[in-house]
Amino acid sequence: MSILTSGEFWAFVGVMAGIYTLLTLGLQVQFGLAGLLNFGQVGFMAIGAYTMAILVVKAGWSMWLAAPLALLAAALAGVLVGLPTLRLRGDYFAIVTIAFSEIIRYVATNEDSLTGGSQGTINLSGAGAAAQYDGSWQRFQQWLGGALHIGSKDVVMLIVVWAVAVVLLAATAAAARTPWGRVLRAIREDEEAAASLGKHVFGYRLQALALGAALAGLAGCFYAWQFSFFSPDDFQPLTTFFAWMILILGGVGRVWAVPVGAAVFGFLFAATRFFDFPPFSYLDSADRAYVRLIIIGLVIIGLIVFRPQGLLGRRDEMVLE
Repeated sequence: MSILTSGEFWAFVGVMAGIYTLLTLGLQVQFGLAGLLNFGQVGFMAIGAYTMAILVVKAGWSMWLAAPLALLAAALAGVLVGLPTLRLRGDYFAIVTIAFSEIIRYVATNEDSLTGGSQGTINLSGAGAAAQYDGSWQRFQQWLGGALHIGSKDVVMLIVVWAVAVVLLAATAAAARTPWGRVLRAIREDEEAAASLGKHVFGYRLQALALGAALAGLAGCFYAWQFSFFSPDDFQPLTTFFAWMILILGGVGRVWAVPVGAAVFGFLFAATRFFDFPPFSYLDSADRAYVRLIIIGLVIIGLIVFRPQGLLGRRDEMVLE
């Protein structure tokens, strides 16, 4: 059976699309609703993944207790980043956030005793502890797979990650229609006008940053559960820009556009790996990996030129901006 027709392969692609949906949903709250140009979203994802792994492996905590604390740690990191920097405008805030994500990655690389260093979580406390870290999630997958009569780990994960994503998408869409969400949109369009109406602009932006960071932390937890072992190299700045691609593909400001963008991006990113016809067949696998990024980039450029609002975005909302 060809890998392109393999259910296991596409289940894995679906899992990754679900994880990127959670990561990008955080960006949608931060940028699509509040107008915060965050280029360091992957840093919060890393905090979520590493916090859960450290609490489970090194402290011996239950995964079900460690995961909520990982989300809390990511949200707290968002607050700590936002307190001194949210008064910066546009590009300056973006520079701060990307610097923050790189600081997190370099700390994870150099703190061998805490994070496992460049070898990642497999080096946290030996293979036995690493298996313990993954055991609780494996038992849950086996139980759910047995209840649903599904033998594939990736299919079970696909169901779980998308069930969580749909619930959070619905909750975020509902929140965007509340007075809180309307204030965020007003701040995005004209913060001075919002402030003149008595709205605490800084406080609302800080809430959006913390909420988006918590969603990134949740994406980090699912990433850890999917791959068991991870290292600082898994949290390169490129991951944040993948999330931005998804946001642009789906449409800025439209919550339910996020999973559509993630699905399109996942298909493009996965399918282009297996282009084995000319001129792609003239390239080796390493070169082909870069070519697929070029193809995705060209799709993004085409969207910006011909449909800047994205697949499901609203053009009138962009006109307001």
